[in-house]
Amino acid sequence: MKKELWKPGNMLYPLPAVMVSCREGDKTPNIITVAWTGTVCTNPAMVYISVRPERYSYDMIKNSGEFVINLTTKKLTSAVDFCGVRSGRDVDKFKELHLTPISGDKVNAPYIEECPVNIECKVKQIIELGSHHMFLGMVEGVHVDRQFLDEKGRFNLNKSELIVYSHGEYFDLGEKLGTFGYSVKKNSAKRSKGIRGGSKT
Repeated sequence: MKKELWKPGNMLYPLPAVMVSCREGDKTPNIITVAWTGTVCTNPAMVYISVRPERYSYDMIKNSGEFVINLTTKKLTSAVDFCGVRSGRDVDKFKELHLTPISGDKVNAPYIEECPVNIECKVKQIIELGSHHMFLGMVEGVHVDRQFLDEKGRFNLNKSELIVYSHGEYFDLGEKLGTFGYSVKKNSAKRSKGIRGGSKT
């Protein structure tokens, strides 16, 4: 057997590397980098982030009941890393990184102007799982950067050079390998061609 059995652990990679912005009362807004994040439901639109309770942003999100998920790009990789290793207790991350906080339309937490997508969320539920607590968030509104809209108004998100996190390292997305459903369309085209050509299968 060529594989080893390891103890239970998180080996689900790659993951989105997002910057989560938050604000509590009159405190300085903060940014925390999160990789434990994802989609929960389409209708209603729901997402989640998982945060360690000892992180500075944890109480800010818990007490305010709000947060913004900001998608990140290749140009922002250094900022993504910085926000994951430095604490908001010690530094104003918006100021240090020259990022622009913009007041949210649906929540009091600011979003990051330099990010291509900003997802405003309100906490629906907090699930205490262990090392991390999961914040289930209702999506209240989404901001998108107009520079990635084509002439027909379609949003070309993948042109923004998104990044992902995998096993302690950051990567860009690399080359496109296909589009959703392409394998079925390809096989359907082959079958159709075979029928027209009189081949037997």
